[in-house]
Amino acid sequence: MVIIEQFLNATEVGHYRQALQQAAWLDGTETALGMASAVKKNLQADGNDPVVKQLVNGLLAKMGANNKLVSAALPHKIFPPCFNSYSAKETYGYHVDAAIMRLPNSQEILRSDVSMTLFLSDPDDYQGGELTIATDYGSQSLKLKAGDAVVYPSCSLHQVTPVTEGRRLAAICWMQSLVPQAAVRDTLFQLDQTIQQLSANSTIPREQLDNLHLVYHNLIRQNAQV
Repeated sequence: MVIIEQFLNATEVGHYRQALQQAAWLDGTETALGMASAVKKNLQADGNDPVVKQLVNGLLAKMGANNKLVSAALPHKIFPPCFNSYSAKETYGYHVDAAIMRLPNSQEILRSDVSMTLFLSDPDDYQGGELTIATDYGSQSLKLKAGDAVVYPSCSLHQVTPVTEGRRLAAICWMQSLVPQAAVRDTLFQLDQTIQQLSANSTIPREQLDNLHLVYHNLIRQNAQV
């Protein structure tokens, strides 16, 4: 689980929130499959709305340019982000994301390896509405600042607890990673972050950095599925 602070800055968050006020919203249960539909109670922005399409394209561009996201997820395919809204008594109970998803208006499919939630509301804007993710070390609850995002394995059970007051806006998306094994992705992420930190240190010999780059890229070659 990786937190990306200020994935969107305050100005960008304001733009998204203002634009979403003009968007068409649908019953969120229409997009849930199987058992998930029984525990989903929220609204989802209409993906066919021109306003929403523009926001989605902008968010996809931000995802491709965010080094920490690329390092953590190693995305191969990205499901277009969806925007959801939770108001009083709305919730999304414990569920697991579908393993295989069909890309909208396409015959192409995607295996969901990595999920991302981008918070668009400030924590003080609503009560409840925590994103709770079940991990091997117990459940972790998140309520991040507006503009912050969290990336986590799609295979995790997770929920959005009931909102009791206010409105919670967020964007969610799923990615098929070049490296499907979560443990290997985590190792590669830690290695890449270390290389980036060392690269900023002018006292580290270039030869040592080259050797680390060699190890990193050879590990990707050994584990990537393209």
